[in-house]
Order: sequence, then structure tokens, then C-alpha cells
Amino acid sequence: MAQPVGFDGEPDGVVPRTSWSAEPVDLRLLGRQRECRALDGLVAGVRAGQSGVLVLRGEAGIGRSALLDHVAEQASGCRVARLAGVESESELAIAGLHWLCSPLLDHLDRLPGPQRQALAIVFGIVSGPPPDRFLIALAVLSLLADAAADTPLVCLVDDAQWLDQASARTLGFVARRLHAYPIALVFALRGDPAEPTLTGLPELVVEGLGDADAQLLLASVLPVPVDDRVRGRIAAEAGGNPLALRQLPYGFASGELSFGFGTADPALLPGRIEQGYLRLIAALPEATRRLLLIAALEPDGDATVLWRAARCLGLPPDAIVAATSAGLIEISSHVRFRHPLVRSAACRAAADRVPEAHRVLADLTDPGRDPDRRAWHRAHATAGPDDAVAAELERSADRALSRGGVGAAAAFLARAAQLSTDPAAGAQLALAAAGARHEGGAFDAALALLAVAQAGPLSSIQQVQVDLVRARVISGPEAPGLFVDAARRFAPVDPQAARDTYLEAFGAAFSAARLASGTGTAGVARAARAAPRTRRPRATDLLLDGWVAVCVDGCRTGVPLLRKAVAAFCREDAAQPLHVLPLASAAAADTLDDQAWETLATRHLLTARQLGALSELPIALHGLTMVHVLKGQLDVAAALVAESRTVAEVTGAKLWPYGAVALAAFDGRDSEPARTELSRLADGGQGAAVTVLHWAEAVLGNAHGQYQEAVVAATGAIADPDELGQRTPALVELVEAASRTGLIDVAADALRQLSALTRAGGTDWARGLEARCRALVSTDDAAESCYREATQRLGRTRIRVDAARAHLLYGEWLRRRNRRVDAREQLRIAHELFTAMGTHAFAERARRELTATGLTVRKRSEENTTRLTDHESQIVRLVGNGLTNPEIGAELFISPRTVEWHLRKVFSKLGVTSRRQLTAVVRE
Repeated sequence: MAQPVGFDGEPDGVVPRTSWSAEPVDLRLLGRQRECRALDGLVAGVRAGQSGVLVLRGEAGIGRSALLDHVAEQASGCRVARLAGVESESELAIAGLHWLCSPLLDHLDRLPGPQRQALAIVFGIVSGPPPDRFLIALAVLSLLADAAADTPLVCLVDDAQWLDQASARTLGFVARRLHAYPIALVFALRGDPAEPTLTGLPELVVEGLGDADAQLLLASVLPVPVDDRVRGRIAAEAGGNPLALRQLPYGFASGELSFGFGTADPALLPGRIEQGYLRLIAALPEATRRLLLIAALEPDGDATVLWRAARCLGLPPDAIVAATSAGLIEISSHVRFRHPLVRSAACRAAADRVPEAHRVLADLTDPGRDPDRRAWHRAHATAGPDDAVAAELERSADRALSRGGVGAAAAFLARAAQLSTDPAAGAQLALAAAGARHEGGAFDAALALLAVAQAGPLSSIQQVQVDLVRARVISGPEAPGLFVDAARRFAPVDPQAARDTYLEAFGAAFSAARLASGTGTAGVARAARAAPRTRRPRATDLLLDGWVAVCVDGCRTGVPLLRKAVAAFCREDAAQPLHVLPLASAAAADTLDDQAWETLATRHLLTARQLGALSELPIALHGLTMVHVLKGQLDVAAALVAESRTVAEVTGAKLWPYGAVALAAFDGRDSEPARTELSRLADGGQGAAVTVLHWAEAVLGNAHGQYQEAVVAATGAIADPDELGQRTPALVELVEAASRTGLIDVAADALRQLSALTRAGGTDWARGLEARCRALVSTDDAAESCYREATQRLGRTRIRVDAARAHLLYGEWLRRRNRRVDAREQLRIAHELFTAMGTHAFAERARRELTATGLTVRKRSEENTTRLTDHESQIVRLVGNGLTNPEIGAELFISPRTVEWHLRKVFSKLGVTSRRQLTAVVRE
């Protein structure tokens, strides 16, 4: 077969004229005017000091890499940083970041201390405890920002679908926060984004060429004159894919092309393209194929490694020339494949040589400088079991975990399990790999590894651990029952582990709630009651006993035990495992102990941060968000909600939108995105999401005076009598809504259920809520006494929202009895509190009542107020505390330049021109 003319483009991109083609034409970016305009605008914006992000998405061979080349050529006057995802490195933590950031590490010393330390640890410059992945992402953003301070920076990420998880999430985080920097970030990936952090970024789908452009490109590569109809059919089969257009003709003999006997299935184009590369590689000398394989397996693209490998294999260095002449790779200081399919084809073409290539690369890798990559190469060079290599992989897994690379650790452990000669050790490694996969969010892979672990000999304890991981992975309606089964099996051999597992079962039951399959909170409680006792009960033991008693014996017996457990957790010397802190915090909330609730919710968040447990961080942020919502600090709650979304973006952890829904309800608005997220959780088996949705609707209904809707919503929230958590606040909403719609019996029954808890708790918050609700169903004389008790008790708590609502209800009651002067006093207090807190619907309800007493109060829309964003509100508060821009940046994990950018917007919104004026506004 004749060598293709202009196969995938000549080096200079110009197709020479032939006897059957038109004049020479530059075809590198044929038909890509739309894409080039968008990319040119992006580069122009960066030169002007603006940021820009774009995801180029398209199928294999569509021309994404050529578009990135165009960006690099157009980015004169900018610094260009480029990296490419490599499939063989997709399991190595921060491999992609290493490519991108290594040339920029001369800026490392200029980063804030914590960020500098985090990057130094993950890049192996210094040793230290695993850094917080959130901090790593912020450090990368700061590094790029500092590099762009003098010269605009253009970052090009090719084959983003092969980025390792940590790098993809970090770059997705960075891409959403470039607004203050002259940085452009362009991703090119095949198909839909595999990593959710890349979803939602500005996107440009690169589609197939139009018919005229496809015909022109095809004419440039056909080796023989071809009938017009045959040429049209080939162009149609290629679907406008440029690489397919260049490749398809070479699967047919010239006679087939001329007379139309060849066919192709458009759905198999990537396979056909790779087959074309395979044929080209098969025609190369053996020495060339061996070196091409080395280049394919050495993802750094270091040309010196290729030459050293040639010497180790006894091959002449110029053997690679045949591959460059065929247009398969380009070599300068680095080796670059023309397309990812060339890399995979090189591996397939020399599959029998892959272990040899890995062995050579392992020998050439410095064990001191890069022990993990050396271990990876050794693992794939080993044909049979090898305990030494397995042990090396275990050590690599430990290092990966220290860098926050859970996915890499799982890959190392899984391969170590395959190489272990001891079946028991292999099963234990597979079990550890499954746990790491679960922590990294790869649930299907975790289940597959559990199956591997179960195929080997496991001790009874290890078998229970398998079931524990499975329960954590499933995390749905069946999870409580699985935890209970595991706890029962732990009991004879490890009583303490059994009790801890029952607590996990309670957590799963609280989440599954009404949707639990078979075993709900009552079932968990009955099973846990039989758990073995401990001689010296810890705080966790008290907590378990308290929950069991609440569910089995009722609030009168259980709440005092829960309060005792809460007090134990609040003491400094109490043991506080991370996974039980949310249960302790929930106990404080359910017993209506506002001080302990804030203490434990804050401790949960701080502990999650200190341990770098980002999978737990969204849960902790949700817990503290609820505290600040009820304290009336909606700006703080909004900042926590924003941080929770940020953490979910970076880590890929499940988003917990409960706090966002609560915030929206008390703000007087319906948050459709948060409601959608809650509905998604409910569809996944989290019954708690259903309850929270109903409760938020009840709050919103009462806030707007839509009491009938509130009755329906609150009734839905308490539909399951075994549910805990949001049941208490839902009862409070039901008493108010039912009393306002004449459903006194419904309100009285809800009050009866509420009183069982509030009287057992005995806190000011509990007794204040009971008094407020009792006033709504009482006669005049008794009602006023209850209202006064409610305002006094709730006024002593941190829960300002409930205190303000007590004043509002008391004022409304007074006005309806024509005691206007007294009513104005209560309603004015309520209106001022609601307005200061930002609970706008309740504030409007208070304003209407004040107007009905004869006072004129301006609507919020008439007031001179301007809404700040979450970050702006945070920064304004810190300015008011006297912090400088660098200090604010350190507090919020952003750069001083970003602080300055936010402040300029704040100044404009508030009509101030200096920090002094801003501080005065804050104080007012």
C-alpha cells in the first residue's frame, strides 16, 4: 500500500498539491472558524487582564488537540503551561498537577505558609501529615495567580478525561475561581466529563466537519483518484471526524476505493482509527516498536528516559526515527504522541513486550526520588506473585494517603493484592483497597474489590469488616440492617466494636428514616439494647444508651441519658471519634440544648478540618449551618453553605443541601436548586430528605402566613412516628399553622407530642418553645402568661429566630384583642430582630401587623439596602474586625488580591470609598 499523503496533516499543516487535488491548502483547522473565534477571544481577554475557562469536548479524532495547538500559537505575550492526561497515570494522585505546577514552583515561596506547606508535602519536597485537599486546591489557585501576576497565564489541559481524580477536582475548583486573575484554562476531553467538577464549566462541543470541508480534507489524503459517489460515502461514514477522514481510506485496497466495495460502521470509528494506527505500527521495524512502547508507558514524556531505555535494551537511538517519519510521535526535549490512540495502539502492538518495558522503566526510575512510579512499573513488570513488590506497593499506598491520594492508594493496594503469594494477605489488601475506593467515592470499584476479598480466606473479624464497607458503600435503605447484622457478629469477639457499629446503624437509620428497608430507628434500638455492656462507659456508650432509651422507653427515660452523653462529649477529656460527632451534635439539637449543640457542631467541623476528612466535611458544614440559621446569623450560614458546595466540588463528595434548604426557608424564599438536590437524595433512599423538605415548606408557609399549606407540609414531616431529628421542629410548625386555621385538636395533639420532649429536656429553649406553642391553644388569661414565659425563656437562648417568633406571635395576639400599644411594643421588637437577621418573610409579616396597629413601616424594597454575596458578607465582617487583606485572605483561604477584588465590589454596592467608611457601616 502506498504511504498516505498528508496522513493526519503534514508537519507544517499544508497539504501538497497532487494531480487530483486542488491548490495547496492549510487544513490543520479546516472548518473550525467558530472554535477559533471563541479561543482567540479567550486569549485576547487574558491579555486584557480577564480570566477565561472553556471545555472543548468531542469524540476521538475530532481535532481537540489541534485547537489547543492553535491557542498556544496565538498566546504570544503569555506564559503557556500545558499538560495532558495519561491513562496509565489516572490512578496516581496529583500526577496531572505535577505536570502543570512543576514549572511554576519558583513561585512556591511567595504563597501563604499553610498553602506553601501543603504543596510542598504533596509534591514530595518536604514530609508532613496529609494536607487538607481543600487547602491543596487553594494553594494551586494561589500558585497560578502568582505566576500570572506579571505575565498572563494560559493553561492547556489535553485529554482531561485521563486526569487523576485529585488533579481533576483541583483544576475544576480552580476553574471556578479565576475571576480576579489574568488566567485562561482550557480543557480538552473526549466525551462527557468523567469528573463532576468539570461539569457546568463553559463548554464548546467540537462537532464533525460539514460536508464541503469533509470532502476537501478527504481529497487531500486519498492515495488514488476515487469515484465521486464513493468519496461521498466515505465522507458520510466518517461523520465529519477529521482523523477518521484521514484514516478510513487506508483500510481499503485502491480497487475497493475506486469501485466502492469497502464499508465501515460509523459507530466503530475510534476502533477503526486505532486499527489504522496498529497497521502503521506493525509496518515499523521491531526496534522502533519496542522504543515506541517505552515512550507509551513513560507518561512524563522525558526524551532522556527514552534514550537511556534504548541503551538498556541494546537498541540504536535512531530506531525511533521511523516512528517520527510516520507521523506517530514528535520528539524534542519531550516525546509527544500525535493522538492518545497512538499510545494505546503502541501498547497493543507490542503487548508481549509490555512487562519488559515496565522492567526497564523501573530500573531507570530513581527509587529515592520517585518510589511510587518505580513501584508501579515493577508491579506491571511482574508476571507472577511477588511479595517484595506487593510490600513496595503497600508503602506507596501509605505515601499516597499521606498526600490525600485515596484513589492512588486504592490502585496500589488492589495491585498488591494480586501480587501477594499469601491468600490471606491478598484478601486483607483487597479489603483495604475496597475501603479506600469507598472513601474516594468509587463505589462500584469498592464492591468489586469486596468480592475479591471474600474469595480469599478471611477471619471472622475481617468478614464483618467486609460487611461494614458494603454497608457504607450502599448507604441507603438497606444500610441500617447491614450495620445491625455486622454489630451482632462483632459482639462475641469485640464488644466495643459492636457498640460502635450500632451507633453507625443509628446514623444510617436517621438518614434512611421513613424509607428504611426493614430496619429503622426502632429496629436498631431493639437490637442495640442487647449489645454487651462495658465496665467503664465512654461518651459514645452513653450516647448509644440514650438513643436506645429514647426509641424504646420514650423521652422521659431517654432524654436525660442523652443529655448526660452530650455533657460527656462537651467535656474536654471526652473521647470524640469523628464519625460519632454528628450523632452527638444531633443529640444536643434534639434535646434542645442550644449551647451544647453549637459547641459540638463547631467541634465536629474543626475536627473534620484537622483530620483532612473531606468526605465528612459537608456533613459537618451542614450541622453548623443549621445552628447559625436558628441563631439568626443567615450571612454566616450562607457562607457555610457556599463552602459546603465548594468542598463537594473539590472532593466529589455527596452534597448535603439540608442547610441550604433551611437557610432559604427562613430567608423567605424557595431554593429550587437545593430542593432538587434534596429530592435526588430522597430518590436515593434518604428519607430524612423528605422530612426536611416538608419541614422547610412548613416554615415557609408560616413565614408568609400561608397556614393551610403549612399544615399539610408539617403533617407530612411528622408522618413517621419513629423518625427523630426534624420531627421536633416540625411539631412546632404544626402547632402554629393548625391553631391559625382553626384545627385546635390537631394543634393540641402536636403540642402533646412536643411536650413529652420539652419537659424531659428542661432547657430554656425547650420550655420556651413549649410555652409559645401552649399559648396558641390556650384561653386568654393562660395564653398571655405563656407568651410572657416564651419571650423570657427564648430571650435567654442563642436561638434568636425562635425568640423573635415568640414576640411576633405575642404581638399578633395582643393586636387581635385591640391592645394596640402593647402590640406595637412586641411587634416592633420582632420586626427589628427579623430585619437585622435577614429573615425577610417573617419581617414582612411583622411589618403588616405593625401597619394594622396604625404605624407606618416601610417595606424592605423601599429601604436603602443592598444584598451582598456570601463571600462579600464574610469579608465585610472581617474588615469590621480590623483585619488586613492578607489576614482576611489567610482566614478565608484566598489571596489578598481576591480580597481586594471583592472589596471593590462591596464599595460600589454600599456607596463607600474607604475601609474606614465600610467599618462605620458595619458598626451601624
